[in-house]
Amino acid sequence: MIDKPREACGVFGIYGRGHDVDAARVTFFGLYALQHRGQESAGIATSDGERISVHRRMGLVAQVFTEDDLARLRGDIAVGHTRYSTMGSSRICNAQPFLLDGPAGQLALGHNGNLVNFADLRAELAEQGHEFESTTDSEIIARLFATAPGRDWAERVQRSTLRLQGAYSLVMATKDELIGVRDALGVRPLCLGKLNGCWVLSSESCALDTVGAEFIREVEPGEIVVVDSTGIHSYSGQPSQRRAMCMFEYIYFARPDSTINGRLVYLTRQEMGRQLAREHPANADVVIAVPDSAMPGGIGYAQESGLPFAEGLVKNRYIGRTFIQPDQRLREVGINLKFNPLPEVLAGKRVVVVDDSIVRGNTTRPIVRLLRRAGAREVHVRIHAPPQMYPCYLGVDLARRSELIAARMSVEEIRRYIEADSLGYLSLEGIVSAIGVAGGSLCNGCFTGRYPMPIRLEHDKLILEKEATPGDVPESTEQREPVGASGES
Repeated sequence: MIDKPREACGVFGIYGRGHDVDAARVTFFGLYALQHRGQESAGIATSDGERISVHRRMGLVAQVFTEDDLARLRGDIAVGHTRYSTMGSSRICNAQPFLLDGPAGQLALGHNGNLVNFADLRAELAEQGHEFESTTDSEIIARLFATAPGRDWAERVQRSTLRLQGAYSLVMATKDELIGVRDALGVRPLCLGKLNGCWVLSSESCALDTVGAEFIREVEPGEIVVVDSTGIHSYSGQPSQRRAMCMFEYIYFARPDSTINGRLVYLTRQEMGRQLAREHPANADVVIAVPDSAMPGGIGYAQESGLPFAEGLVKNRYIGRTFIQPDQRLREVGINLKFNPLPEVLAGKRVVVVDDSIVRGNTTRPIVRLLRRAGAREVHVRIHAPPQMYPCYLGVDLARRSELIAARMSVEEIRRYIEADSLGYLSLEGIVSAIGVAGGSLCNGCFTGRYPMPIRLEHDKLILEKEATPGDVPESTEQREPVGASGES
């Protein structure tokens, strides 16, 4: 229904032992605040000090959990996950958190990111007798941790992270601990907060605000955070020699009310719009933005250009929250299912429309046509990011390179294809300036093809399912008991 990069996953965790807290309920609302990061499945695992229970299903957070479900999730330690599939398809067997039972006890794990060496690690585990229940790299991480040698979970995780190559922000629950891990490059976000004496982990600070927690700090790249009855402890995992935060967290993924690197995302996106106006001014009458993520950029463009800002498109915010597919007639209506124009705002005007990205181009052209039908005299498209010319292998479903319009066409060819009067993309230098951190501390692989780590081959997210044989991938609806780390139930 919309041509955007697919969201990364969202993770949340809380350690409330010794405090009067309903860990499952707090985690539910934390995931609710992170719903924008994934809408396919959700799950929560809780520990009561004796055993870990987990509930996970397909659907939105509000669809997955009922009051009865939360009541059954007893415990004062919890981890939660809301998923968009970047490795493995959208099936219940791939929903998280994963719950494994290893030699050291139970482990529940939720993961945001992607490994690039998943194939080698999976083959190694398979040789050791592991039988996989999913087609995700997240289960590979969980099994690696659950069977690693070590005196305690901190040491097991330390040893295992040295084997991981790629992007991973993790939340984990053991019988007695809450653990957070961030990869050495810091590709995906993870932050730490405090709620009435309880420690909280979250993909984004907006979820801390939702549950009433105080933001303390971001988990550092390469850091392992362990919370137990003695307090919070920090350990070094994989050594961090450089940083490579995903640029799309700033451009599109993160909620505008989240803070990354000490700066509100909303203000960063506004600055992208200002920089875009400097690089690509337009002789126009009004600036609008494609809601919702491009709104701050549109406002910034208007402020810098001196043009008035108006809402020219109204978004149906619920169309993406149904699993009911439109019939053929509604498919032909197309973009009208997602947006309604305001003719009284657009009629006779030269319009600048700001958006955050063009991936395949299959919705930008309908939007331009929609604006013209509503009376726009000219339509000037401005994108507050550089052209996406390469896939992402680190936790974003950006499409194959053959599907990316900027990999096949020049800017002028794209302009003609989308039927705009003009088209301008923000430069790489411009977006680095807007974000306000050194360019060498950001991952720009989807723009340049230069990834922060070696990428051996181009693969799609279903590669493990293509390798699986029939019957290898179960379709259970809920995981109540842990799967043995060697495959036994």
